[in-house]
Amino acid sequence: MAAAQSDDYTDPDDIGVNASTEPSIGDLIERRLSRRDALRGLAGIGAAAALGSPFAATDAEAQAAGPSTLTFKELAHTLDDTQHVAEGYEMQVLIRWGDPIIGAGSDFDPKSLTAAEQEKRFGYNNDYLGLYPMPAGSRSGDRFLMVANHEYTNPNLMFAGLGSGRGAALKATKDQVAVEMASVGGAVIEIARDGAGWKVVPDSKFARRLTATTPMEISGPAAGNDRLKTSADPTGTKVLGTFGNCAGGSTPWGTWLTCEENFNFYFDGDAARLADTELGKRYGVARATNAWGQHVDRFNFDKEPNEPNRFGWVVEIDPYEPNSPPVKRTALGRFKHEGCTYALAKDGRVVLYSGDDERFEYVYRFVTARPWNPNDRAANKNLLDEGTLSVARFNADGKVEWLPLVQGQGPLTAANGFATQGDVLVKTRMAADLLKPTPMDRPEDIETNPVNGRVYVVLTNNGLRKPDQVDKANPRATNDHGHIIEIAPKDGDHAANEGAWSIFLLAGKPGQDAGAHYHRATSDNGWLSCPDNIAFDSKGRIWIATDGGPSAAGIADGIYAADTVGFGRALTRCFYQAPTGAEVCGPIFAPDDGTLFLAIQHPGEDRNSTFEKPSTRWPDFKDGMPPRPSVIAITKKGGGTIGS
Repeated sequence: MAAAQSDDYTDPDDIGVNASTEPSIGDLIERRLSRRDALRGLAGIGAAAALGSPFAATDAEAQAAGPSTLTFKELAHTLDDTQHVAEGYEMQVLIRWGDPIIGAGSDFDPKSLTAAEQEKRFGYNNDYLGLYPMPAGSRSGDRFLMVANHEYTNPNLMFAGLGSGRGAALKATKDQVAVEMASVGGAVIEIARDGAGWKVVPDSKFARRLTATTPMEISGPAAGNDRLKTSADPTGTKVLGTFGNCAGGSTPWGTWLTCEENFNFYFDGDAARLADTELGKRYGVARATNAWGQHVDRFNFDKEPNEPNRFGWVVEIDPYEPNSPPVKRTALGRFKHEGCTYALAKDGRVVLYSGDDERFEYVYRFVTARPWNPNDRAANKNLLDEGTLSVARFNADGKVEWLPLVQGQGPLTAANGFATQGDVLVKTRMAADLLKPTPMDRPEDIETNPVNGRVYVVLTNNGLRKPDQVDKANPRATNDHGHIIEIAPKDGDHAANEGAWSIFLLAGKPGQDAGAHYHRATSDNGWLSCPDNIAFDSKGRIWIATDGGPSAAGIADGIYAADTVGFGRALTRCFYQAPTGAEVCGPIFAPDDGTLFLAIQHPGEDRNSTFEKPSTRWPDFKDGMPPRPSVIAITKKGGGTIGS
């Protein structure tokens, strides 16, 4: 989530609340790279010597692959009011904030928008995107259910008269807050491809909105925990809504996992009134950045001190069953979830990777207690309620260890405040602190490459890291530009308790930003800043979406692609650039690699940008119409695979 609304504005992700900074400067990185590593595009950092390097390849093999398998003409860096894509490709706006998805609806008029109307329209600030074939199990590739997370709102761009800067969102009226609450959460739409491109299927029986008021269930070990009980729900098993929905994921049985990230900024009150002040402090529950708590009692923790604890979870939703209740799966832990993506262990158990998106927070993994059943979808219904949540320690010798967060093991005892597994999960951050994992530079999306089986951990940035807090997995102080780590699970098994890690790239401008490192052939347009979400095409190439390029590097956020193996490994090339103020989210390919879908979030989120005078009016460019977060589809002119 990027934000740059005024000189006194602080990005919520810039505010770290983890006092732990293990390990220390004793693990400083070796700065010099070998020529052989440089030829392969490796950062050469944290080489997995103890387990044997997973990146073995001869120089001859690397050179035979050529500099890059990507053949598109690289796009020049830009920063203006519209979007750009590489030559030979075309862009289509698939759906925008305010477009109707339930019922025909009237023309979109943001000046008269009501909460009841917004609940039937596509939400705001689309983030994660997922595709589910229609009908279920189909391989045609021309019809899907698309799911979209709706993370947060920009009231100063949604409503007239609020101005700009930090205080703008706090001026929203009760009716405007109701519209905001109806704009977040998520959406399910049906899309189809024809000769003219992709279209939203009108009046689909699967169309659905999830908002901040949608009834949801709480399941798993933390269900019924005392810290989840409120006056409206004395059982601690029912909750209204989801918000802060950032990157997400899916399951092999075809359900959608939406992740609650910056939930803490929706709550207001006197922090001393929280039921557990230390818990609130560790999760940053202190002050609101919007007006919800002014108008809705449950967002004021003076009145409902436990309500914040009911957020920060992964929510499972069945897109094929529009009447099924969403379920918060507490076994996956409570933190600022950025993504929840799956891989399969060798024995068929499901492994889910997730980052805690804040400075100095951790990388997590959940392994189900039993394998999934590919022949009986119903048998997987509650699979995510039982399993083991672990947190990662990135050792200086190139080994990553997964440390189980299990009540009764090690320091996770009643004496330390963890009487039940539910306590461990409600207080995941505090439990993890005791195991001394590695504090990371904002763990965001974590994805498994379907071709090589390796796991890629995206670390967006950390301007707060000091020189004495540097370690091999986070090798730069004042890391304004971020990096990506690659993990090879031991023996190729995602359920193994250890693996080998190495740095894939260090972002920033080579020759200007200290430590920036890619392939030696990276062009002046190929470097990037602030990697955020990633996707892989069917060839195993990585496509990197960025968040923070304008403020960190003076370039638009965009999409960059690179090989992950061979001589073109980490040779990033610029493919797409977003309009000013926008970040790029949710990259996902159609199964044939013929379409790349992107979520373009918060266009116009620039300093002094307002509803009346936005920095861009993308995508409509009509007087009186504010910028509208949208989903776009990119295809190759004349057909063919993206990137070639």
